[in-house]
Amino acid sequence: MTTESSTGAGPGAAEGPGIRSVFLAGPFLQLLDPATGEMPGDARAPFDTLIKHFEAQGLSVHNAHRREAWGAELMRPEECTRIDQEEIRKADAFVALPGCPASPGTHIEVGWASAFGKPIVLLLERDREYTFLVQGLHTVATVEYVLHTDVADALPAVDRALRRAVARHREAAPGGRCH
Repeated sequence: MTTESSTGAGPGAAEGPGIRSVFLAGPFLQLLDPATGEMPGDARAPFDTLIKHFEAQGLSVHNAHRREAWGAELMRPEECTRIDQEEIRKADAFVALPGCPASPGTHIEVGWASAFGKPIVLLLERDREYTFLVQGLHTVATVEYVLHTDVADALPAVDRALRRAVARHREAAPGGRCH
């Protein structure tokens, strides 16, 4: 496990992660504005930033927030559960903002990613407390942690963490491929 601070681009920040797709997870229902049923701009910003960043690198990004129009087109639980699990299974890597307080849905998705053997990057807000299972996940899965105060400022650290997680996963996997 490596925990990285989000300061400075560092060497090799522009190199791609060597994957084609990523599943981006994070709190959703708890962030919806009760008056509009949609995610307000400040809650949506970290996801928008990460989606645009990954897509600019040529990655296919699956994200439930965007798929469900930021809350305007929520799917039924039976539908979104099946789709999210399948998209996590198909993704080359998994990136998440676990939520603080903890997002129950995101934690289930983190568990699926771990069970499917995906390389995982968790973006943790600096000076926040996270569940013991998030803190200890690196002992049973290929996980890189990025501590941040602002997702946009952390993008170089996210890239480095994703490259490390993918490389470590490939070293450990039979045949050297992400599955």
